[in-house]
Amino acid sequence: MSIWNRVIFFVAFLFLVGRLNASIGDSNPLYRSCLEQCEATGCIGDRCFQDCLSSDIGSNNGSESVQKPFYMQFIQWDCQSECRYHCMLERERDNEMLGLGPVKYHGKWPFRRVLWIQEPMSVVFSVCNLAMHYLGWISFCSLLYTKLPLRPKDRKPYYEYSLLWHAYAILAMNSWFWSAVFHMRDLDLTEKLDYSSFVALLGFGLIVAILRTFSVRDEASRVMVAAPLIAFLTTHILYLNFYKLDYGLNMKVCLSMGVAQLLLWAIWGGLSRHPSRGKLLTVVVGTSLAMLLEIYDFPPYKGYIDAHALWHATTIPLTYLWWSFIKDDAQFRTSNLTKKVK
Repeated sequence: MSIWNRVIFFVAFLFLVGRLNASIGDSNPLYRSCLEQCEATGCIGDRCFQDCLSSDIGSNNGSESVQKPFYMQFIQWDCQSECRYHCMLERERDNEMLGLGPVKYHGKWPFRRVLWIQEPMSVVFSVCNLAMHYLGWISFCSLLYTKLPLRPKDRKPYYEYSLLWHAYAILAMNSWFWSAVFHMRDLDLTEKLDYSSFVALLGFGLIVAILRTFSVRDEASRVMVAAPLIAFLTTHILYLNFYKLDYGLNMKVCLSMGVAQLLLWAIWGGLSRHPSRGKLLTVVVGTSLAMLLEIYDFPPYKGYIDAHALWHATTIPLTYLWWSFIKDDAQFRTSNLTKKVK
């Protein structure tokens, strides 16, 4: 077994173990008792929830009835999710008084909501990543079409990989958009959209890495490289959405594609004489280190920032550096090609 196969197996094993231990909180008898009482009566102490109550219960029992705002109705904070959330807070307060640390409930750490947002810091960092990709893409387009020379015949960029980076930017912004939505509210639909868009981004990133590092320029060769990978990605996304959302399998697929493209960029950056290979290698090393945050899973600090949120935070400066390398690559290739034309 190669070293990378061992790494993939180890990370997948840790991920699966984490899921096996993910129900410590919701298997607690006190939590279950709170949940049953809440769903039956619609109340936890003096706090009652409209979705759990008939129209007249709240006024009859003297409890404080909480009218749910429209935006919470829209994103489906229903009786069960409200009871789960507030029973979780009750148990975590008890654990804190007993000197015990946070535990997972239904496979997730106990996050504290801000308004209707389930994981506020992950949402903020996802939006920041989306903005960083957008700004990087706009800067890339400005460089290509206003600062670098264009082909005289069709007024298109000399840079052979420009269309690939345009597609990459769109997939990246789509992925971070659905990441923000999923962290706002964890539903079956938002989870599948988040996972599917991330798989599509990783897969296309691998295609771009292969085409650029091996200098594949003609369309026929590009199709030969991309077609089997696109077929695999399509099959995997359909499997996740319409057959089974297999977390272990998806982790292995994502990790394999991520490691493969990091290795390609690292080897190419180390062997090539690209003027911006320093930026590229910094991104590769930084991304590799950031992946450790996905392995070292720890509970959210003060209920807001966990390892996953920090992983989103670390990718913000890396995204800026990544688009800086892409722009440098466009300048480098355009300079070489225009010299040949002259």
